[in-house]
Amino acid sequence: MNTPSLPDPHDRPARLTVGVVGAGRVGPALAAALQLAGHRPVAVSGVSDASRRRADALLPGVPLVTPAEVLAAADLVLLTVPDDTLPGLVEGLAVTGAVRPGQLLVHTSGRYGVGVLDPARRAGALPLALHPAMTFTGTPVDVQRLAGCSFGVTAPDELRLAAEALVIEMGGEPEWIAEEARPLYHAALALGANHLVTLVAEAMELLSAAGVTAPDRMLGPLLGAALDNALRSGDAALTGPVARGDAGTVEVHVEQLRAHAPRTVPGYLAMARATADRALDQGLLKPDLAAALLAVLADRAEDSAPRQAPGAAGGDHPDERPDGEDQDGTDR
Repeated sequence: MNTPSLPDPHDRPARLTVGVVGAGRVGPALAAALQLAGHRPVAVSGVSDASRRRADALLPGVPLVTPAEVLAAADLVLLTVPDDTLPGLVEGLAVTGAVRPGQLLVHTSGRYGVGVLDPARRAGALPLALHPAMTFTGTPVDVQRLAGCSFGVTAPDELRLAAEALVIEMGGEPEWIAEEARPLYHAALALGANHLVTLVAEAMELLSAAGVTAPDRMLGPLLGAALDNALRSGDAALTGPVARGDAGTVEVHVEQLRAHAPRTVPGYLAMARATADRALDQGLLKPDLAAALLAVLADRAEDSAPRQAPGAAGGDHPDERPDGEDQDGTDR
């Protein structure tokens, strides 16, 4: 029996024109995925050199224009800007009359639901919140990674099917998130993904300091197994000196970290306490051993108050951010 060949998406008539406001790491990738589904990207806005390069790589031939011109050209507009920028952007687009009635306006922030789009909604836009639970590199590999990626979806009831259809067309799996649950949902993703990068980077630095020549090769199988076990078994997968109640080993760990990498001590102590609590709740850590362990953690915590480095007051200057337009699936 002959298997019918699937039509090339480029041979199908485009259904929606697509625009991107904020050519960070996410927007061009999503627009490229929608293009594979038969939609037609027509306009992108971006100001940094990095955003221009990304647009050229993922959406070749699509013109780089102003945000207002993106909205004028597109039926479906992706607002892929940092969380803190989004409310002002939406308000500005609505006030200046850039929003058209019946236009699909989609943001990719994990923090916000559709309420942040209310100014545009009052102008007649159709609001959707579609947050890909994925970290993005700003390269074509991101489009492939969308296959099977979960999206946090929030939309008015009458647009729910449209929102879920768009996610499926991009290769993703829609997961409905209530408006009021968006901040908690986003915090969970940041805790799991963003903090994981910090933990792995610190572990590699410590292994290098200990003389390991290929820390990535050493950690890869271990962390892969730990992640798989955690996803399958949750707290039952806890292992190591904290879960066993080896207070002496933990004390030595803290002494070594204080001597070689003092900035890692507060994080180690915080995670050790959280691990001990969860191991106790699961019955993995015996109460008598837990008492000695928690005493060590409490004693060491007194000596681990973070000290601010000279000139460290205040936050990052906006101009020092790697790319002000970047919107990451877990940042965000």
